[in-house]
Amino acid sequence: MDLFDGNLAEYRQKQAPLAYRMAPANIDEIVGQESVVGQGKLLRRLIETDRVSSVILFGPPGIGKTAIARVIAYSTKGHFEWLNASTAKVDDIRKVSSEAKERIKMHSAKTILFLDEIHRFNKLQQDSLLPDVEEGNLILIGATTENPFFYVNAALVSRSNIFELKPLAEDDLKKLIQRAIADKARGFGSIKIEMHADALSHLAKLSDGDARRALSALELGVLSTPQNRKGTIDFTLKVAEESIQKKRWCTTRKAISIMTRSPLS
Repeated sequence: MDLFDGNLAEYRQKQAPLAYRMAPANIDEIVGQESVVGQGKLLRRLIETDRVSSVILFGPPGIGKTAIARVIAYSTKGHFEWLNASTAKVDDIRKVSSEAKERIKMHSAKTILFLDEIHRFNKLQQDSLLPDVEEGNLILIGATTENPFFYVNAALVSRSNIFELKPLAEDDLKKLIQRAIADKARGFGSIKIEMHADALSHLAKLSDGDARRALSALELGVLSTPQNRKGTIDFTLKVAEESIQKKRWCTTRKAISIMTRSPLS
């Protein structure tokens, strides 16, 4: 198992998508979201003192919900479990709950459960979390792109601190892109890249506050652009334009989808 674990770690460091590799390893690496994890803010204090209580993080994709969960996982002395509501079942919750209770009995150790896309759980599935959250057997961290006041069980909401995350500013995205270019361990620091200012601005603007989208566009541009005679990848505006496309929104279809969607169904 150690061999496979080592191979997996090596893959993640060298072959995994850039956005995954550049995920923050500590709270100081989180870019943006100052209102949530800035100096002196409640969630930051809870993370730094390892006293995180049940929380729900909500906001658009690619803005740091999973990143914050990873930071908590790295920093806590408790046991951390990951589940995705799109694939998890009630039996998975029961298994995590049973193991959490045993962990308390044997080691007085807490268990933190990160449940991604919690809005995808129906009412019955969300109800299955209530007893353990109420009794303190599990500390729940839920992440959702939907407003939890509409798509998450009111009882769970009342037992959780709700933190709304906002799309990243263009300056934040520029910082992330430049960090990825310079980082030798996780990013492209071992490659000579000349990022043109207008190309950087274009990536940041068209990413629409989504860090994952910005880093994916950077990766696509770098890996698809040959080096020039000086051994440098010339990341021009043209490369940037080819690497990221404008999102096409169908307002009418999106509105119909929202109107017909049934919360907690």
